[in-house]
Amino acid sequence: MRFVIFGLSVSSSWGNGHATLWRGLLKALSQLGHSAVFYEKDVPYYAQNRDAWEPPERVRLRLYLDWEDTLQEAAGELAYADAAIVTSYCPDGPAVSRVVLDSTAKVRAFYDMDTPVTLEALNSLKDVTYLPRNGLRDFDIVLSYTGGRALEELQTKLDARRVETLYGWVDPDIYKPAAPKEEFRAALSYLGTYAADRQTALVELLVKPALALPNDQFVIGGAQYPEDFPWSRNIYFVRHLPPWLHPAFFCSSRTTLNVTRSAMANYGYCPSGRLFEAAACGTPILTDTWEGLETFFTPGKEILPVRNSSDVLNALSLTDRELTAISEAARLRTLDQHTAIRRAQELECILTESIDEQLEAPPMAS
Repeated sequence: MRFVIFGLSVSSSWGNGHATLWRGLLKALSQLGHSAVFYEKDVPYYAQNRDAWEPPERVRLRLYLDWEDTLQEAAGELAYADAAIVTSYCPDGPAVSRVVLDSTAKVRAFYDMDTPVTLEALNSLKDVTYLPRNGLRDFDIVLSYTGGRALEELQTKLDARRVETLYGWVDPDIYKPAAPKEEFRAALSYLGTYAADRQTALVELLVKPALALPNDQFVIGGAQYPEDFPWSRNIYFVRHLPPWLHPAFFCSSRTTLNVTRSAMANYGYCPSGRLFEAAACGTPILTDTWEGLETFFTPGKEILPVRNSSDVLNALSLTDRELTAISEAARLRTLDQHTAIRRAQELECILTESIDEQLEAPPMAS
């Protein structure tokens, strides 16, 4: 298949979770024999924080400054596309969607990689700048990073005709057990961009345990943390880490914490990419709880749900042997069910079914 994708970013992982995901999926699609061109708007904050990433074979990255200047070129690419995909947070989303929907691409898809954020904004009557004005009704298929009730709401609130889940994934060639680094050593680590709606949970699940265990070290890695974050003497901060350092970060800590953004936790069935990354690295994971967690990992056997600081302290009191059993089970589950190649195969099936359905559909009456 020939893919034409319009997304937020693949060149820089600074402050976003899309780039790492797309790198893994594009690599997997290439390994399966597909080709792709990825259109990314060349904005300053990503340009200043680009990672050392090279597109795999049969994949091209097209950075553009102005959509109007790129429109004709993109239309030319779409004329030969088997699948055209527009993602959430695409900077020129509505304009891009118009070109995609007017194209002859065999499948025209919208991939909402932030479905709960989209739906909560709509529920609050906020403008969602990356959505077409008339919703998602004109796309052949809508892919959702989130399952559960979010799928129905994409249909009822945005008129999506057909909705399928495409959950998160990990590239196990990148995320795998690595040698620890002394500067990342910790009893508990957390890796994630600062988000106000995660702050309460982060205080409960990391800051409070750190205060209760003053002789242990805790580490937070990420970007955009405010000066008034409640640091303590044994909480260390590592600024934005490039993806190639993530495995060492995870593998340097005895356990790592996952905190889900409130919109995603409210909807459930929305695993953070960090879950699969940490699991693939073989690090025991403590996570906040949300509906559907057991769809991805078995609580107590492959992952440790924590609701408060007491749960965290109990998890940290487990023996190394107990924690290793949990992390090994999660790694095996991840390598079997949550890899980029697995999701690429799922995407192949979804798109092939959509193409076949369109070929079999009776012609529209004139």
